[in-house]
Amino acid sequence: MSTDTSDAPSDEAPSDDAPSRAELAARVDELEDALADATNEDGTKKMSIIATKGTLDMAYPPLILASTAAAFGYDVTVFHTFWGLEILHEERSKNLKLSSVGNPNMPVPNAVAALPGMDRVTTKMMEKKIEDNDTASIEELLETSLDMGVEFQACQMTIDLMDYDESDFYDGVTTGVGAATALEDMADADIQLLV
Repeated sequence: MSTDTSDAPSDEAPSDDAPSRAELAARVDELEDALADATNEDGTKKMSIIATKGTLDMAYPPLILASTAAAFGYDVTVFHTFWGLEILHEERSKNLKLSSVGNPNMPVPNAVAALPGMDRVTTKMMEKKIEDNDTASIEELLETSLDMGVEFQACQMTIDLMDYDESDFYDGVTTGVGAATALEDMADADIQLLV
């Protein structure tokens, strides 16, 4: 009985079903490309933000997050829909209001906040705080973000629904963007935020 086993290559011809060396190399290249796409080998991270609110206090979070992420080298997209479009409107963004009703941190009880004119009072209070603190305005944050390469997208369905005139948006705002494009952008992003 022989127990002789040889590590020498077999003299048998390769199977007709086995891929050739060139085919294997091509498949490895395809897999490496797919892996590079999936892991974003160029090092650029993506952030996708959806802005849905257009009040003074809710305009700041997407703008601050977008400009900060861009400063850290992120590729940032902010999709504005419904009242979030107010932030992109060149005139309306300068007159955003602060709702005093339903905000538990407002220094005014809801019963008083519901009185006529209270939104004006709380908005003026916030505007004064912004000015006293030397905080950037909405316009300044938008322009800075645009200069840093942030893409601001305006939801086309909302533009049509709310009768916005696209020419009233800040220069550089991308219009005609739909939900499918926003979803695709979010799927590719490393960070997705809904504000």
